[in-house]
Amino acid sequence: MKKKVLDYCINSIRNRNDNKYDEIKLAEIRYGLEAIYLTFFKMIIIFIVALILGIFKEMIIIMLLYNILRTTGGGIHATKSWICLVSSLIVFIGIPYIAINIIFPFEIKILICSLCVIAFFMYAPADTKKRPIIKAIRRKKLKIVTVITSLIYTFLCLYIDNIFLSNALMLSMIIQSVLILPVTYSIFKLPYNNYKNYVVQNI
Repeated sequence: MKKKVLDYCINSIRNRNDNKYDEIKLAEIRYGLEAIYLTFFKMIIIFIVALILGIFKEMIIIMLLYNILRTTGGGIHATKSWICLVSSLIVFIGIPYIAINIIFPFEIKILICSLCVIAFFMYAPADTKKRPIIKAIRRKKLKIVTVITSLIYTFLCLYIDNIFLSNALMLSMIIQSVLILPVTYSIFKLPYNNYKNYVVQNI
C-alpha cells in the first residue's frame, strides 16, 4: 500500500513538472512523502486505539505537551517505522493511564522535575545523524527555549490542582529528557552529538 501511494505521488510530480526534477531530487521528495505517510498512518492507529480505550482527550494532551518539548529538545528517532509505531503506542496510550490513575507525592514531583530540567540544561538539544544541528547559535537558542519551557512545566506541575494535568506535565518532561540522554543513544547504538562531524559554525 505504502509503495503504491508513494509511486503514484512521485510519478504525478514527475509528469506534472515535465521531468524537471532529477532522480536525486525525486528521491528527496519521496523521503519526505514517506515520512508524512508513516506519520499519518501512525497517528490514525494511535487515535483509533485511544478512542476505543476512552482516553482520546488525555492522549491528545500528553501528545501536545510532549511535542512542545520535543520540537526544541530533539532526541532519538526510531530507525524503523514499526519500532516508531510500537514505541508511540506505548507512550501515548500507556502514559495517559499513568497520569490518570497514579498520585505522585509533591516531593517526588519536585525531585523528578528538577532532574529533568538539569537534563535539558546539560543535553538539549540532542540531534540525529539525519538532522544534525550544525550551527552553535541555533543549538544555544534551542537549549534556552527548552530549559525555559521545562521550568514553566515544572511550575505548572507543582502548583495546579488538576492531578491529570500535573502528572501529564511531569511525565512529558520525563519522556523527553530520557530521549536526549547520551546513555539512551548508547543503548540503541545511535550516534550522539552528530554536529561534531561537521565544520563548527558559530552563526
